[in-house]
Amino acid sequence: MFCQTTPLGSSCLDLWREKNDRLVRQAKNSGLTLRRQQLAQDALEGLRGLLHSLQGLPAAVPVLPLELTVTCNFIILRASLAQGFTEDQAQDIQQGLERVLETQEQLGPRLEQGLKELWDCVLRVSSLLPELLSALHRLAGLQAALWLSADRLGDLALLLETLNGSQSGASEDLLLLLKTWSPPAEELDAPLTLQDAQGLKDVLLTAFAYRQGLQELITGNLDRALSSLHEVASGLCPRPVLVQVYTALGSCHRKMGNPQRALLYLVAALKEGSAWGPPLLEASRLYQQLGDTTAELESLELLVEALNVPCRSKAPQFLIEVELLLPPPDPASPLHCGTRSQAKHVLASRCLQTGRAEDAAEHYLDLLALLLDSSEPRFFLPRSRPGPCMPELFLEAAVALIQAGRAQDALTLCEELLSRTSSLLPKISRLWEDARKGTKELPYCPLWVSATHLLQGQAWVQLGAPKMAVSEFSRCLELLFRAIPEDKGQGAASNCEQGCKSDAALQQLRAAALISRGLEWVASGQDTKALQDFLLAVQICPGNRDTYFHLLQTLRRLDRRDEATALWRRLEAQTKGPQEGAIWSLPLYLESYLSWIGPSDREALLEEFQTSLLESCDL
Repeated sequence: MFCQTTPLGSSCLDLWREKNDRLVRQAKNSGLTLRRQQLAQDALEGLRGLLHSLQGLPAAVPVLPLELTVTCNFIILRASLAQGFTEDQAQDIQQGLERVLETQEQLGPRLEQGLKELWDCVLRVSSLLPELLSALHRLAGLQAALWLSADRLGDLALLLETLNGSQSGASEDLLLLLKTWSPPAEELDAPLTLQDAQGLKDVLLTAFAYRQGLQELITGNLDRALSSLHEVASGLCPRPVLVQVYTALGSCHRKMGNPQRALLYLVAALKEGSAWGPPLLEASRLYQQLGDTTAELESLELLVEALNVPCRSKAPQFLIEVELLLPPPDPASPLHCGTRSQAKHVLASRCLQTGRAEDAAEHYLDLLALLLDSSEPRFFLPRSRPGPCMPELFLEAAVALIQAGRAQDALTLCEELLSRTSSLLPKISRLWEDARKGTKELPYCPLWVSATHLLQGQAWVQLGAPKMAVSEFSRCLELLFRAIPEDKGQGAASNCEQGCKSDAALQQLRAAALISRGLEWVASGQDTKALQDFLLAVQICPGNRDTYFHLLQTLRRLDRRDEATALWRRLEAQTKGPQEGAIWSLPLYLESYLSWIGPSDREALLEEFQTSLLESCDL
């Protein structure tokens, strides 16, 4: 480019600076509307063209402060519009550093070096170029933001050590290094910037302290989490982030046994902004911990409604903001409230667990309608996703309907589930062979189909149709023993913890079907058949104590006193002694079902048997 001095005395440098300042003002005056967004995009293209013009000339120290300022403005605006950093921003930073080294004729072979080495070289020569110091610290702030967003904390620590003049290389606290960093003040006549180094430092401090506090909270280091989160709350924290910080502080205090302080922080979070999901979910956990079921369920209902309200977009500031440097939501984080359907499931399952069957049934039916009416329904969800998959949702819904006395609706729902899963059963044998060899995960389809028949049987019991009930229980057992051979089930279970859990579910499902059929035999006066089912249940699932109580009652009715007395003594010893063996969590539908078929009062049953035993001895 050829420039000459104008009648006003402006040089090319002045013209370039004026263009930079004009584009910065244009970006700062942009906002949320489409017109303003277009103005910001036009400003970005203007900065791109200006930077191309400056970098088309040999690097010169008098021009570099402006060139580096334009580079920083271009990176800030581009990252803000894209809501994230890309490899292109790293290349822009690298090119800026190389331009600095060009002025010192020190580039040469360093072209092959990475950003860490380039920063080391540039900051070593910066003492010879004081006029570049402000721009270099601004560029370093952007480099720090990029490395923090990419979780390259080691590189970030080394950069801060160099900026702070420390060459010890010792592992220092990153938060302390950020606090120690002291960017030089911007000169009054410097070119306009979208964000100065001090502003970038404040953002970095808040973002890192927040990330650190959240990680400490997830790993259970509550005291350190509190310290980091208080650091965030006391700094320049934007309101959306402050909502999350207060929620995290509430979670900390809940886990530390301070419910009142936890509640204060959650109320503060709800007052701070419109992102009500995380504090409402945390409030439900707090009320559950306090045993206030009504308040817990009200919080979950509000959560479902809150997640149904679209988030209001705020006017972008076209700066590097704290949110830009935060990691994506972690399902393990207490701030992860999931989707509306996931919140609906939490609400439905808690209603079921707390005995509010009518509400649970309605919530489950709403949830199934929501999931099945979605534009891209996925019936079989991956097991890696949090929460149950679709077949288990059907089963939980059927349990809720039965518990609410809506047996006919439960039968209809079970038929729908069978129509979706039964066709897969012929393909299961190969999967079981793979599972036995440890090459694939244990297949769940036979468990779902068997559980469906089990629930159909219970629905027929509720409708007063014992023959239909026995038929469904028998069908369930046939599938469990033929589609899932016992040796293959145990072989798969030995491979991993997930296998152990599924094997526990398999054993309990077999026991539940045998107990259910046995109870129907008892109701029809066929104690001998009931005895066979209860004995088989004890053999298959020795960990299910309910089976022993049903067996004891049946032996007593059949007047088999010696066997009943031996079993009573065994149950007495188990009641007094410690419980042994690993306890695996069961699917909610199976836990609920097992609670239906257990004896109403085990202790009373044992005492009653003891009394009758003593009376017979007296006689």
